[in-house]
Parts: sequence; structure tokens; C-alpha cells
Amino acid sequence: MHQLLARLPLSEGSINTIINLVLALLLLLIGLWLAARVANVARRAMQRASLDETLIGFLRNVIYGVLIAVLIVMVLQQAGVPSAPLVAALGAGGLAIGLALQGSLSNLAWGVLLILFRPLRVGDYIRAGGVEGTVAGVSLMYTLLVMPDNREAAVPNAKIGSDAIINFNRRGTRRFELKVGIGYKDDMGKAMDLVRELFAADARILRDPEPGVWLDSLGDGAVVLVMRAHTRVADSWPAQTDFLRAVKERFEASGINMAVPQREVTVVRGILPEQTT
Repeated sequence: MHQLLARLPLSEGSINTIINLVLALLLLLIGLWLAARVANVARRAMQRASLDETLIGFLRNVIYGVLIAVLIVMVLQQAGVPSAPLVAALGAGGLAIGLALQGSLSNLAWGVLLILFRPLRVGDYIRAGGVEGTVAGVSLMYTLLVMPDNREAAVPNAKIGSDAIINFNRRGTRRFELKVGIGYKDDMGKAMDLVRELFAADARILRDPEPGVWLDSLGDGAVVLVMRAHTRVADSWPAQTDFLRAVKERFEASGINMAVPQREVTVVRGILPEQTT
């Protein structure tokens, strides 16, 4: 190539510049192809490692972006452009962008951590960031929750990650707790036995951990019993409501009074002063 260009009416400096530009173009084309191949190989390796697809796509793009940035610097160096001012400009620009997008970068970082460590998964019922609902999706910027009334809440990942994440169904079981008041004149031992019979009769109540009933407090006009039992996550709400109804019906059939708030009012009639004439 150098001999071919030497036949043209060009100076030595112009010939070197053209050669550097051609080499820079070849380096750019080969570098783009190689960067895509490396990024795709990394993606397939992460897929074989069974990483989350969202995280795989993000890491693949990060690897590709880093390789392209390095390639651009190499191409400019080959073309004869001083790289030191360019690197300094890129660093200053990156710093300015990072400061401007601090909140977004925080959400992005927390999104990567949530996807990587997976404290929550799609379908989990959680309370985090002041919101309670079922996880419908986890993206790199926010977590989508479906609330019990079917509203959707897009909670920023930074808010999710900086708060306590309460996962209600990660362990597969849930405990419910019910409190019922009976009259002071009713047989507390009999009431507890009836509750234990209802525990044994309901197949949704787990035997391990063992359910139980205890005296909770002596309230105003009522002896308060507390009942605790574990169920599978899917059975939690229906088992709780059905059990409370069964307790009421069994107590009524057995003559045990369900205590209601009562107030005793005493009326004192005042004595009018004697009238004087």
C-alpha cells in the first residue's frame, strides 16, 4: 500500500496519514465484530450459569459498552488523535453524567443487587418501601407490585433496597393469629378444648409447628383467648376466615358466650334544694 501511494503526488506526511486512517478503519470494523462476539460469548456463559435474564442482558450490554469505549480510544490513537485529552474529556463527562443521574444510578445498582441476590421473586407477596403487594416484575430501575386492591405500584429499586424487605411467602407457610373474647362466667377450659378440636378437624391447619390456644388477657367484660396456627401460603386467608366462623358457631352451639363490649351506666338522681319563701 505504501508503494502504491508513493506513486501518487502526495507528501510523505499525507501518505502516513492515509495509511493510519485505513488501519484505524480496519481496526474499528474488526473491533466492532470482536466486541459483539465477546459480549455474546459472555451472555451464553451466564445463561449456562442460570442467571436471571434481566441481569444477563444488563451485564452483556455493560461488557459490550466497555469494549466499545476501549476500541474508540484505540482507533483514535491509530488515526493520530491524541488520546490523553480525549480520555480526560470522557472522564469529566462521565463524572458530570453520574452526578446528574445519581438517583437513577442508585436505582440501577440496587436493581442489579436485587436480581443477583433475589430476596424477592415474581409471585412473592412482600412489604417493602412502604408498599405491600405481589411482585409482578423486577426491572433494573423499579419493582412492580400489584397491591391487594389490584392497583399497581412501581417502587424505585433504591427505595426497595434501602428498606426492610418482608417476604410473606418465601418459607412456604404463614401463621395466622385470632383473638376471641368470652364471658367471665364461661368455662375457659372448655372453650380452649373446642378450639383444639377445630384445629384437628381442619386439614389446612399444619401440625408442625403445632397450633395452640392461650389466655391473652383479662379485658373489660371479656376473657380474651388468642389462637395461633400455621397454614400453607395459598390456604392462609381462607383458612383464617373459615376458622373464625367455625369458632363462633361452635361456641354458640356449646353455650359459650362471645363477649361484646358492655358498659354499666349508673344514674344518680340529684336532690333539689328546698325552695325558700
